[in-house]
Amino acid sequence: MENKKLKWCFKIKDGLKVVEPNERLSKSYLEQAKSSLLRAKKDFEDKDLLWTTVAIYYAEYYALYSFLQKIGVKCENHSCSILSVGFLLGEDKTKTINEHKDKRIDAQYYMKVDQENKVKAMLIEAQNFISSFDELVSNLSEKEIKEYRNKISKI
Repeated sequence: MENKKLKWCFKIKDGLKVVEPNERLSKSYLEQAKSSLLRAKKDFEDKDLLWTTVAIYYAEYYALYSFLQKIGVKCENHSCSILSVGFLLGEDKTKTINEHKDKRIDAQYYMKVDQENKVKAMLIEAQNFISSFDELVSNLSEKEIKEYRNKISKI
């Protein structure tokens, strides 16, 4: 099933494309992830739970996307980006961002009350998510990059 979805991601406009790995863009996305996480913390301190939730999701997405840039995969569709990382690294690596994507949608479209503790937990999870991608991206070898590129190219 997942491979079917991934194949679809390669066919859609602005979907998955294998391109040249881009170290500079990868680093920029990681910096943006860290900056968005700081924004989320500030929003939380200001008791703005909606924008905290939005900033958390985007911070995680930028961290995830830094990995794709590092290995040379481009995609403008969030679901396809997340799906491809789940395919390459294992779905446990994308569990947090998938949950937070749903929570962001809920926060934006459905008014919630008494969410402070849940959002606080999301902040901690986001910090761990971003740090794990920071470590992963920083330590990727050329051999691993080639292996990931080969794996995704075979879809």
